[in-house]
Amino acid sequence: MKAIVATDQAAEAAGITLAERPAPTPAINDVGVDVHASGFVPAEWEWPSTWVDRSGHDRAPAIIGHEFAGVVSSLGYGTTGFSLGQRVFGITDRHRDGTLAEHTAVEARNLAPLPGNVDFTVGASLPISGLTAWQGLFQHGRLQAGQSVLAHGAAGAVGSIVTLARPRVRCLRHRYRAGGGPRRGGTLVSVVGPAESRPVDDLAIDFVVESVPSQLVEIVDRVRDGRLRAHIGTVTTLDNGVPALNPTERRKGKTVIRVRP
Repeated sequence: MKAIVATDQAAEAAGITLAERPAPTPAINDVGVDVHASGFVPAEWEWPSTWVDRSGHDRAPAIIGHEFAGVVSSLGYGTTGFSLGQRVFGITDRHRDGTLAEHTAVEARNLAPLPGNVDFTVGASLPISGLTAWQGLFQHGRLQAGQSVLAHGAAGAVGSIVTLARPRVRCLRHRYRAGGGPRRGGTLVSVVGPAESRPVDDLAIDFVVESVPSQLVEIVDRVRDGRLRAHIGTVTTLDNGVPALNPTERRKGKTVIRVRP
């Protein structure tokens, strides 16, 4: 199968290429998926899991991309809850080969059904950005009606989904990362690691995004009824995907690779 792989950690984006790789075989409790579209997070170059497995062994060349939408093509032994031909979307384990490929294998617990009236491109753009916003706002930030949100770097895919908070809270969106933390009595929530300037008397939370299918269902339902709009930037094909993942200038919105028409 065709796949985009990372070959050289030092080269980062310059070390990716389109290659032929063996199609994955679903393991126990896995779902085999024909990928229709895949999102991509530039920060993958910085993830240790891109380069080594859980035992510390070198993974290169590793298939990158870890959010996707597609159709179930096979089921591993003992897998329940999904059926052949079903539309799905979700996140793959970061320590396993990813989704910038014609086929992928993913644990069933990381998948959610994709409604028939949601395009595969939209579905592939939602999992990481949507879960990051959802968990940051509601699970860790514990937002309540009447509170305000200040989103740093809101021109990106995650920042744009701060609209998840509406109409429950007031959203203040900044396009560029600003210095300083929240006002007194606020909460600083981050996925980029400990902040350089942490609030002295207030709460600071650093978290790792987890795959929660019930949250994916909540997010895609908001897309269906118009409460949430996916922030998609560049869309291209798998054959032309390598240049799109190594742009010469910063791009707004989620980059999505269409694997199938």
